[in-house]
Amino acid sequence: MYEYVKGKLVELAPTHAIIETGGIAYAIQISLHTFSGLTGKSEAVLYLHHVIREDAQLLYGFTDKEERGIFRMLISVSGIGANTARLILSSLTPEETRKAILGADVRTLQGIKGIGGKTAQRLIVDLKDKLGKSVPIDEIFTQKYNTIREESLSALVTLGFSKNSVEKVLDKIIAQHKDTVLAVEDLIKGALKDL
Repeated sequence: MYEYVKGKLVELAPTHAIIETGGIAYAIQISLHTFSGLTGKSEAVLYLHHVIREDAQLLYGFTDKEERGIFRMLISVSGIGANTARLILSSLTPEETRKAILGADVRTLQGIKGIGGKTAQRLIVDLKDKLGKSVPIDEIFTQKYNTIREESLSALVTLGFSKNSVEKVLDKIIAQHKDTVLAVEDLIKGALKDL
């Protein structure tokens, strides 16, 4: 599927951006957080999430992979669609969203238009464990570990290990070596010792 689009920022509004690349202009739905990151720029890179519905195909764009990751977690919750997830990320930054869920802050989540008490509680119950890994999400999504971690995870799952146990072991190893950048091979070797 689509990973990102890079090109000339033709139009920018609080809810959408139009980016032209290779003679094609892409209309991309964005959050206010992404809008702030694009303001004043003439060129842009947006990480994409492609939504295919019966009546439309939509692209949602984010200035960084962390926001896209939070967006994808939000839409995995029953009753939260792409537009609601975008509304959440327009009301709160990705870090504020993460803190509200981890802190079981129902009041903050209910402060978002369209999020009632039951939906706020569902968000907390469904996502608290996913966001509550031993390594903070901003550290996992840093450039130096994102690709290495994902490659290692993919390789170990392919070898037959369960994704959940592999993720826990990888996060533990990354936390122990947060001052050094491990190669994919080193991370896999270290994980194999603990699995």
